[in-house]
Amino acid sequence: MTEPRTKLLVIGIDAASPDLLDAWMADGTLPHLAALASRGLVGRTRGIEGFFVGSTWPSMYTGTSPARHGFHYQMQLVPGSYRLEDRARGAFVEREPFWRALSRAGKRVAVIDVPLTKLQPELNGVQVVEWGGHDAFFGYAALPPALALDIEQRFGRHPAGASCDASGRGAPEYLALTASLEKGVAVKAAWSAELLARGGWDLFMTVFTESHCAGHQCWHLHDAGHPSHDAGVAAITGDPLRSVYRAIDAAIGTLVASAGDAQVVVFAAHGMSTRYGAHFLLRDLLFALGAAAPPRAPLRSRLRNAISGMWRALPPVVRSKLSSLRDRVSARDDARANAPAIGVDLDRSRCFPLANGLAVGGVRLNIAGREPRGVLAPEDADRFCAELEADLLAIVDDVTGERLVRRVVRTRELYEGERIDALPDLLVEWSEGIAHGTTALGDGAAARVCARSPKLGAIEGSNDYARSGEHRPGGWFVAAAPGAVAGRMEREPSLLDLAPTFARMLGVELLEVDGEPIEEIVRAGALPRTLPA
Repeated sequence: MTEPRTKLLVIGIDAASPDLLDAWMADGTLPHLAALASRGLVGRTRGIEGFFVGSTWPSMYTGTSPARHGFHYQMQLVPGSYRLEDRARGAFVEREPFWRALSRAGKRVAVIDVPLTKLQPELNGVQVVEWGGHDAFFGYAALPPALALDIEQRFGRHPAGASCDASGRGAPEYLALTASLEKGVAVKAAWSAELLARGGWDLFMTVFTESHCAGHQCWHLHDAGHPSHDAGVAAITGDPLRSVYRAIDAAIGTLVASAGDAQVVVFAAHGMSTRYGAHFLLRDLLFALGAAAPPRAPLRSRLRNAISGMWRALPPVVRSKLSSLRDRVSARDDARANAPAIGVDLDRSRCFPLANGLAVGGVRLNIAGREPRGVLAPEDADRFCAELEADLLAIVDDVTGERLVRRVVRTRELYEGERIDALPDLLVEWSEGIAHGTTALGDGAAARVCARSPKLGAIEGSNDYARSGEHRPGGWFVAAAPGAVAGRMEREPSLLDLAPTFARMLGVELLEVDGEPIEEIVRAGALPRTLPA
């Protein structure tokens, strides 16, 4: 048997719904995926419990939990402070991606548009970052740099741009968005196939992120039961998700054909479904429950108002001489004022909310001795957490009468690792049973939420974020290789198992990871093992 031009082809479908993939493979919408399934193994994967939004891709490509790689959201609390830091400009993901281990082992790799990654120096191969990334943290770039210029000059940049979030779209705008996503898929397939055809790749990995955008922006056009569904618009646009998934399926067919007899794995790291959750109410709920206190007017603001009054009282000639100094001070103060803030009175709050995505809220305990101005005694932390959990679970949606919060989980009961202190202490999982709309779509149906319990009374707020789809933690895969046994996998391996699986398939063992190789995939044709990398 001749050596394949590419040994392992890995294709990601970002934030694709496993249920839709299975249904549309069955009805003929996705023929290329169906063809892979007919000769390979199909299965589901368990997601990253509590952190399946920001942590999904870093966990997948490092094979470690958030407690080890330290990333759960773009803006994170710096441990030992109350400062929120953009992780893209700081520590980012603190474990290496599996393709670095492959590169050190002498494997030649191509890594294209894997979400939430940055360029890796001294990689044995090529890497492209954010040509079509849904979350554009670093901007389009490639290694070697000449590759970025070559792709841009010959194929252009992604037609949908760096972000697809928008409000107030009508049928023409949704048609234009869908067309730009379909074109982006086709263009990426074209230049990826050229790169793939150069041959000699041990790993060729690419991710189509257009499904992520379509899911967030167009779920209400796909799902007739969604609160924001507009039958009139949907009659014109059809189902944008089906259109984008079909385009990705065609691209998969192109790449699989170009890869010859390579082993192939196609996967979705996490899913998508109806928008849910009331993260926009979390801070107010903590205030009403007495767990946190609203911020007082900052001393800086009071001083600034007083200084402004004195400035106006100065004679014009004096103001003229001091104007340049005043402008410099004002610019510095404006920068401080625009920095992200915790949003509570830290001297009176036993906890405070942290951004962790919209499906699962994060809460940090303001523990004395750990936080700079902590007020919660360590010995009282367990009692406080139990009380807060009971209070949150007692809250119902005033319209449906259903629980607004599904459960409250302590992060340390789920994970352990050297960077667990970078994560929220408590995870507030919102109930999936309550679908929410948004004021940014249609007539705003179901956008307003009234939370009620005997302790807090009633708290109201509105979802103003123009997304109708939200993530789900479960993933999906199909693995096909010469000699593989076709079928459906009964158990659900962890998403953390994918990186060690891909490495094992190429004869490399990953060290210090939380996942383990999926033997049902590996045994179909893995290369002989080499030394650990």
